[in-house]
Amino acid sequence: MARAAVLGRLTWRVGEVRALREETPTARTLILHVPGWPGHQAGQHVDVRLTAPDGYTAVRSYSLANSLANAPDAERVELTVQRVPDGEVSPYLTRILAVGDPLEIRGPVGGWFVWRPDRPEPVQLVAGGSGVVPLMAMIRTHRAASSRAPMRLLYSVRDPEAALYREELADLAASEDGPEVTCVYTRAAPPGRSRAPGRIDADLLAAATWPPEAGPSCYVCGPTGFVERAADLLVAAGHEPARIRTERFGPSGGSR
Repeated sequence: MARAAVLGRLTWRVGEVRALREETPTARTLILHVPGWPGHQAGQHVDVRLTAPDGYTAVRSYSLANSLANAPDAERVELTVQRVPDGEVSPYLTRILAVGDPLEIRGPVGGWFVWRPDRPEPVQLVAGGSGVVPLMAMIRTHRAASSRAPMRLLYSVRDPEAALYREELADLAASEDGPEVTCVYTRAAPPGRSRAPGRIDADLLAAATWPPEAGPSCYVCGPTGFVERAADLLVAAGHEPARIRTERFGPSGGSR
C-alpha cells in the first residue's frame, strides 16, 4: 500500500483549468480540477510540466495554495504562480493559460514542510514575497479546521502592490479567530506606516513573532537569502533549530 501511494504521487495527471484569479500584476492563482487527485497537506507542492509541439518539456515546482478541508471537492488544486522574468514556465502560466486548458501536474510532493491542524503548539509563519503561498495553505487549513493553535504570520514583501492575498489576509487579521498578521515592506510602504521600508531584523522579529519560550513551530519560506537570514534571526533569538522548518527557492526555480 505504501509503495502504491508513492507511485500515485509520481504519476503525471492532467488537470483542467476551472478558474483563474489575478493576485497582483505579476502573479496569478490557477484553480484546477484534477481527476484522481490523491489529496494533499498544507505545505506540500507539485511539479508542473509543459510540453512544446516539438516534444521539448519544461518542469517547475509550485506550492499548493489551497486547503482541502474546505474545498468544494477533493480533486481541487490551487497554485499561485509568480511570473519570473525570462522564465520558461511562469510566463505561460500567468499570461497565456486559459480556462478550459489542460495542465499536467505531479504530486503532492514533500513531507517535511507540512503543518497539520491537530498540532496544538503556537505556529509562527515567516514569508518573503511569493513564499507566502504554502503558508497561506496553512492559514486556510487552520481556519477550515477551526484549529485552536495560536498562529502568527510575518510577511515581508517589496511593496503593497506586490503582496499576495491582500484582501483575504486583511479579513483574516480582522476576524476574532484569524491569525495575527504583520506585513513589512522592503522598498515602499503605504502611507502612515511608522516603520521605514527595510528588511526584517531582530527588533522586528522580537515584536512580531512568538517568543522562544512559547515553543512555537516556525515555518519560513521565500528566496534563499531571505530564508537564511530569517532562520538565523530566529536561532539568534533563542528558537530551537529543530523547530524551524524552511522552504526556499532560487531565481531559476520558479515561484514556489
